[in-house]
Amino acid sequence: MPAYLAAAQVSGVSAAGIRLAGATNDVNIMDVRTGRWEKVTPQGEPPSPRAAHAAAAVGNMVVIQGGIGPAGLASEDLHVLDFTDFEKPRWHRVMVSGAGPSARYAHTLALVANRFLVAVGGNDGKQTMNDAWALDTSEKPYQWRKITDSGEQPPPRMYAAAAVRSDGLLLLSGGRDISGVPLGDAYGLARHRDGRWEWAAAPGSMPAPRYQHGAVFVGARLHIFGGAVGGGRMVDTESAVVVLDTSAGQWVKGPADNPADELMRRCRHAMAAVGPYVFVHGGLKGSTLLDDLLLADDSSGTELSICDPRSPAWQQWLNAVHGSEAAAALATAAAEEAAAAAALSMRRVRQVDDLSELDEDQGDRHGQPAKGKLGSESPKSVTLAQRRKEFPAARDMPTPDVRLYHRAVVVAQDVQGQMRGLVRQLSIDQFENESRRVSMGVGSSGPEPGSVTARKTPMFQRSYSEPGIHKMVLREFLNPRHWRPPENRDFIFNFDQICQLCDQAEKLFQRDPSVLKLRAPVKIFGDLHGQFGDLMRLFEEYGTPSTAGDITYIDYLFLGDYVDRGAHSLETICLLLALKIEYPAHVHLIRGNHEAADINALFGFRLECLERLGDAQGIKAWNRLNQLFNWLPLAALIENKVLCMHGGIGRSINTIEQIEEIARPVTMEEGGIVLMDLLWSDPTTNDAVEGVQPSPRGPGLVTFGPDRVMDFCRSNDLQMIVRAHECVMDGFERFAQGHLITLFSATNYCGTANNAGAILVLGRDLVMVPKLIHPLPPSTPRTPGSPSRNSDEIEEDPPTPHPSAGDTWMQAVNEERPPTPPRGRPGNPQNSLAFFE
Repeated sequence: MPAYLAAAQVSGVSAAGIRLAGATNDVNIMDVRTGRWEKVTPQGEPPSPRAAHAAAAVGNMVVIQGGIGPAGLASEDLHVLDFTDFEKPRWHRVMVSGAGPSARYAHTLALVANRFLVAVGGNDGKQTMNDAWALDTSEKPYQWRKITDSGEQPPPRMYAAAAVRSDGLLLLSGGRDISGVPLGDAYGLARHRDGRWEWAAAPGSMPAPRYQHGAVFVGARLHIFGGAVGGGRMVDTESAVVVLDTSAGQWVKGPADNPADELMRRCRHAMAAVGPYVFVHGGLKGSTLLDDLLLADDSSGTELSICDPRSPAWQQWLNAVHGSEAAAALATAAAEEAAAAAALSMRRVRQVDDLSELDEDQGDRHGQPAKGKLGSESPKSVTLAQRRKEFPAARDMPTPDVRLYHRAVVVAQDVQGQMRGLVRQLSIDQFENESRRVSMGVGSSGPEPGSVTARKTPMFQRSYSEPGIHKMVLREFLNPRHWRPPENRDFIFNFDQICQLCDQAEKLFQRDPSVLKLRAPVKIFGDLHGQFGDLMRLFEEYGTPSTAGDITYIDYLFLGDYVDRGAHSLETICLLLALKIEYPAHVHLIRGNHEAADINALFGFRLECLERLGDAQGIKAWNRLNQLFNWLPLAALIENKVLCMHGGIGRSINTIEQIEEIARPVTMEEGGIVLMDLLWSDPTTNDAVEGVQPSPRGPGLVTFGPDRVMDFCRSNDLQMIVRAHECVMDGFERFAQGHLITLFSATNYCGTANNAGAILVLGRDLVMVPKLIHPLPPSTPRTPGSPSRNSDEIEEDPPTPHPSAGDTWMQAVNEERPPTPPRGRPGNPQNSLAFFE
């Protein structure tokens, strides 16, 4: 819920040793675009009144667990406040099987890697604890798993703060130990890609120990505001705001006489980060209950400045991220909600009669709440909203074999109205064209290579991308649900900005080897050919490479041919370069045959640059991007078992070392026959055609038979080859008894093929799942206000235009140089220039 702060705040002040008669289950929300607070009454049965509970946001939902209320400890059940329909929020209770974190209060709950709910510590009414539990929100039935044998486990604590860094590192800071002494340490918890959890102590100590503080990440900087030290006292002014720079492993205190320090002397407050801004709401200052709202600006990355949520800086940032509509909403709301401005200044509200009792300094050191039955809970039982599984659950296999999953995931072709997002699984045997050239005869899968040793990354030295133009590109283009082709064909970025993007990306490609060494899980994409709309659909349906998506637990590998043929090659290549810069260890690009100047000068990319940037800037941008293409890696090896390339092994490639020996930058001419085979060769027409045959694409090019594939896999200890380069009707196609898979991600190639697009998701258990999208029908123009097919129908989003709609220059290019007919279409002529494409 990016537009809303504290979407669910179950009110109350924390305590133990007594029953909290004043605890509530109220829900209040604030629209951060307008600064307007509103109390809402969700549908469904709410959880019992409580305080000192733990909460975490999961997509459009807020999950709460535990706490203490009028009846004593609340139950350990998970309650979800679902904002999927923001006009009608609803409470649900989640069914979780097996044991989990017991009823407790003063613990932490956080979403790690946008996937795992992690609960840590707290007090169960008998003792202060240090146990940690994780729940995978992508797997059903939901089940808590205790995190054990995980390195330097933190000592028991309650009233700590937990925050999660964008790459999935959870950082637990401060708290109060079993003797009631404030703690000044911090511990990081990370989940490795092999499924291991690991705790590690952060270097140094917090400038002042504390508990009941707040903590949020902005980039790599953990901001800790306020906190209590016992005896009803707040942390000192000079230590009220501290920062842990996790990239440098250093604690940092703000400058002296910073006005933020005194404002942040509070405890039990709520904090949330939106972009570079930190929102702080309420809390206690001594015995005074606060209801103010403060906004701290960390956009400089050096010093916090406090400003009003209606400040120009906040409005400018919203406008840059969300466009002019957000700015208009801010202006309108400012006029309508002037009366709410009083709520934005810090003021004392009222005295709470029993706050002296609620100060847990002495009376609850051992945390013994009043005895009594558990708070009443909702009898209704539903699960969390479905989150798509990006790869099958890990299996207990020491050296698993690579295999294609027996079912493919397919998005329904009719994606309008309420059917949007409907997916189903089909047996791969049901695809009419996919298995056309594979014979599933008995054959060896080749030798099993040795397992790959797990790599361990220091938690507090992980790399972060530098500021730059790529941030603007990501904000502009990484909008899978809402991207629409621009009405004006002018490209939004100019040559200088494209050049900056290339400079940043080229430094990264120069450090990459010619053959990338990757670990599973990996999501693999085939040819895109400038069909940016298809890329957005694949991201929307099967996961987005962002910290709000799945980038923290799965790599992205793109197999080349980013440009030419399609109408939006500039958007496609610029977004992929920006993703590489933002996530250099997790986004990987290799070269296709169209990443070469002599080819993309003929098949549309050069013409697109000239048309959308102007002749002078266009030719310079085209030249700079082609210089970058010469640095792209040439292949990728996953888990030493799956080799990925654009074309194939042709006649000349017999070892992976031949590819590794190609020095970059390299042009097609300099790469010789090995590079020609790697980027241009294809499998033969089916498993019955063996050896090396002339290619119908043109002179000097070849096709290779299943015997070449089997020999290559056997001699290089491989189990599978994944390649792109050919349009195949089902988006993926097997060859050589399933030891080679062709992958193509652009749908309805060039507006004529009517093919599906696919990606392959290789899980940690090395099971490969095909995931498909079908071509969209051409959009039907409608005039504003015209009736829909059903007068009661609500159109959620305007229909997505067909990728080629309105781009006459692209259609002219494709008519002049027709694309290669897709595999799986019998009777296609094979004697034209098309096959040299």
